Amino acid sequence: ETCQQLEALLLERLPGLSKVTVEQVDYARAPQPLGQIGLTAKSVIAVASGKGGVGKSTVAVNLALSLKRSGCQVGLMDADVYGPSVPHLLGAEGRPEMVENRIQPIHAAGIPLMSIGFMIPQGEAVIWRGPMLHGAITQFLRDTNWGELDYLIIDMPPGTGDIALTLSQSIPLTGAIVVCTPQQLALIDATKAIAMFGKVNIPVLGMVENMSGFICPDCDKRYDIFGSGGAGQEAERLNIPLLGEIPIHIDIRIRG
Repeated sequence: ETCQQLEALLLERLPGLSKVTVEQVDYARAPQPLGQIGLTAKSVIAVASGKGGVGKSTVAVNLALSLKRSGCQVGLMDADVYGPSVPHLLGAEGRPEMVENRIQPIHAAGIPLMSIGFMIPQGEAVIWRGPMLHGAITQFLRDTNWGELDYLIIDMPPGTGDIALTLSQSIPLTGAIVVCTPQQLALIDATKAIAMFGKVNIPVLGMVENMSGFICPDCDKRYDIFGSGGAGQEAERLNIPLLGEIPIHIDIRIRG
């Protein structure tokens, strides 16, 4: 259908043409097994932040949905063991089943999901030490029946702890996206997260500034509640891309 539309458009715009043929060919790059853990994907992207409450999980979920909408096969893994948000954000529930020693992920919006939130009763605290965290994350990567993915998006826990080290040792990550808010306090922690990724040799793909101002729906006036431009200045200083500035948006809050 797209080819026919393009042919019609070219004939309309270029009167000298008598006939146009457009052929669409897919040049597929097959996903490769990553490391020794059995995950098959083209790219693995960690979405991280130096501190909690900056909207990292919301950015990870919307990134996964956007990639899915653009025609990619996407998986979403919630590595935030202490505060798993992905099931709630996507309205997903249920308990993953084991089939032939493989965890069958929960699906939402056509995306396979894995989260500790599916494993524990709602409201119950997870009190684990490092080795248990390491085991859970490794199991999510190794034993989940992800299928062949273009992208696996990993929602990281806040801070600069064990999980990043576990991931860097388990699989070759394509890179990390660091989410922050405009104020100085959040930027200090985001800078620490970027430094941590440098130490474990994970490339930082760029920064996203979330809650970047509020546009009043009644008058269209912009209010920079947390200040403005902080992430842009920091990204420039660190010589990494600023991928976007996402305003405070009431609809995002309601739908989350």
